[in-house]
Formats: sequence, structure tokens, C-alpha cells
Amino acid sequence: MIPARGGSKGVPGKNVAPVGGVPLVARAVRAALAAGIADVRVSTDDAAIAAAAEAAGARLIERPAAIAGDTASSESALLHALDVLAAEGVEPTVLAFLQATSPFIEPAPLARAVRRALDGEADSVLSAFETYAFLWRRGEDGAAGVNHDASFRPRRQEREPHFQETGAFYVLRTAGFREAGFRFFGRVAIEEVSATRAVEIDDAHELGLARALAPLLDEAPRTLPVDALVTDFDGVHTDDAALVDADGRESVRVSRADGMGVERLRAAGVPVLILSKERNGVVGARAAKLRVEVLQAVDDKAAALTAWLADRGVDPARCAYVGNDVNDLGAMALVGWPVAVADAHPAVQAAARLVLRRRGGHGAVREAAELVLAARNGEGEA
Repeated sequence: MIPARGGSKGVPGKNVAPVGGVPLVARAVRAALAAGIADVRVSTDDAAIAAAAEAAGARLIERPAAIAGDTASSESALLHALDVLAAEGVEPTVLAFLQATSPFIEPAPLARAVRRALDGEADSVLSAFETYAFLWRRGEDGAAGVNHDASFRPRRQEREPHFQETGAFYVLRTAGFREAGFRFFGRVAIEEVSATRAVEIDDAHELGLARALAPLLDEAPRTLPVDALVTDFDGVHTDDAALVDADGRESVRVSRADGMGVERLRAAGVPVLILSKERNGVVGARAAKLRVEVLQAVDDKAAALTAWLADRGVDPARCAYVGNDVNDLGAMALVGWPVAVADAHPAVQAAARLVLRRRGGHGAVREAAELVLAARNGEGEA
């Protein structure tokens, strides 16, 4: 169960904010499914959250407005969801409660926590990481140590470890939870998780941190399992610079390696489209050289891309779009694989599911092409 209400004030639209190009609620759904949880539900009052959750493979529970406000507890949403399930004839032995605001939930510890609850080892299992931090509290007479004597500073190996709750997941035996009405009851156990993944998003700064960490922490293979590749031109096929002569004629620098990548895609039967806001002879000339389709002078890239995909019967979820600047964001939001070149605008990198290692005009298109081909050949780079 993933409670995810709309109306966040600290970060508007927080539960569908993309991290690594994937909405937060979808990341939680994927983690639950990867842990082997067959029935994943999202309790929400928000249409955008519902759409993202369903697209990721979850089923929905409509959350009443009375328990969707700022002061509503997660427990109220969980108990309501259990009542909905009971009306369907479903009485789960164990309930796994995930929070979408934790973007790096590891499936393996979650699966272990579920098994511990199912086996009766614990009634409530929480995710936490080990810490040896010295904690302090403020008081009227000054600060005082919480978990240590301030007059004695033992070495780390001499200190007792404590565990910091991450908020990522809780696994609860359902009968006990219904009786207690709170997530901690009976025998409580800790499922240890990595401290590096214990990011919880409550504000814009933490969202930015999660987006910066995603390329390092996401363990998905670096491949692009798609049926079509669409790219911007300036800043993707080029380094976003132009040479202008005295007569106003422009020329740009492109990569021959990109040309070979596109050629290999064509040989594999993968459609390629260049989608450009500008109308310039160099764009058409390059597309002709590469023998790929091109759409120029496109103000609404999202609409043009939607029509192009529909004409070719390509599922948007199976399309990659490679962009570099903010006018690419609309098209990137449409596809299953939004991709950014290495030197893309920060907003584009934040929206990307994959950030390439190469810059625009320096082999970025070739890198994307190789990732598409690797997916088709069953390969992958960790």
C-alpha cells in the first residue's frame, strides 16, 4: 500500500515529481513489484498520481477527502484501504506500507521484511540504517548529550550503534495493525538498509539532492529498451554552437560517430526522427545525410511527437526522446524514456530517466543508439 495524496504545499505535485525521469509514486510501485509483492495499491485523491501509479502497474484505491488533508495520518489511509480490500473479499495477512517520498527503496530489504512478518518473526518491521552519530538536545541550560556522556568521547568501535528510521517502508501484520491503529505494535524489528539510499523528500532541496543521486544509485542497466528514437537537433547532434559568415549563412559541427550510430539503428529497423524548433538548411541536410525523418519549425514538439508516434503505431512508453534544453520538456514528458545529453540544462537532466555520458555534438546520439541496440541484443551496462 502506497498512500500518496495530492496537494503537497512544500513541493507542489511532489508525489509525481520525476527522479531519474520516473515519478516518485511510480518508483515506489516499481520497488514493491520488484520485491515480489503481487498486489500493489496506491491510495490517492489525485488524478495525476493515479495515472502515474496505474502506468507503473499499481491498482488504485480512491482516498476520501476527509483523510486526504494536511493533518490526515498515513494510518488513516491504510485502515481505509484495508476496509476497501475487505469489501472486495481480500484479507491480507501482511501489509507493506511504502512511502513515495523515499525514492531509493531497495527491493531486497523490503522482500526480507515481508518474509519476516509472514513467518511471524515480527509484528512490525521498519526500515532503518545504522548510525554512530552523537545526538544532542537543546535545553534552557544549554545543549546536552542524548545518547552519550558529553564528558567522554569513546571511539566508534567502542560505541553502541543506533538505528535511524528512514520512512521508506514498514511491514505490518494486518490483524495487529487493525487492533493497534498505529504502525508500531507487538514485536517490532528493524530491517537494515543502506544509509546512502535513505533520502526522504520533504522540500525542494531534498528533491534536488535525490535527482543528483539518481544516476549514481539507480541500478537499472544502462540500456534503452525502445522501438523508436527521437532527438532534438541543436545541442544534441551539435554542440549548440553555430558559425555564421558575413552573408548570414550558418554551419554547425556534428559527430561522424553519431552518423554510424544512426546507420546501425536503421539497419536494425529502429525508426529515427529529428524534431527541431528551428527551420535551417543544415538540419534538413543532416537528416538527408543520415537518411532519417525530420520535422522542422515545430513550436509544439509534444503535439508533433504524439502525431508521429500515432502514425507509426509506436507506443509512447516504448520511445526515447533525447533533448538538451527546456523546449524539449514537453516531448520528454510524453515518452517512456526521456533522455538528456551530458551537458543538458539542469531542468532537462532532472526530467530525464537517463542522462548520457557524452555531450551534444560529441557522440551523444551514438551513445543513445548503442544503448538501444544493447537492449535489443539483451546486453546491459551496470
